[in-house]
Amino acid sequence: MTDSTWHTVTVRIPFTNNQHATIAKQVIDVDVELQKDAVKRTLTVEGDELIATFQTLTIRLARLTVNGFLENVDLVIRTMSEFGKQAGHSERSKTAEDE
Repeated sequence: MTDSTWHTVTVRIPFTNNQHATIAKQVIDVDVELQKDAVKRTLTVEGDELIATFQTLTIRLARLTVNGFLENVDLVIRTMSEFGKQAGHSERSKTAEDE
């Protein structure tokens, strides 16, 4: 099929800072698309935004792919919210103990 048959969707997810956007990209990037021949995904970080661009052969695949991506982003954000403070506290505690 030619490039003109592909459907393109771009999603921009704002984060509180560049580090959180980069962490989200790294976490989500390890999951490969299940239908590599029908879905192309590109993840980039610009400033504090995670930008995902999807190219799919059908509109249905675009919907399913974006929905799955947003579920992953939701999980990453909830995980960072839950463990971010604890991880920062543990790092500070470790530093204080080492001195």
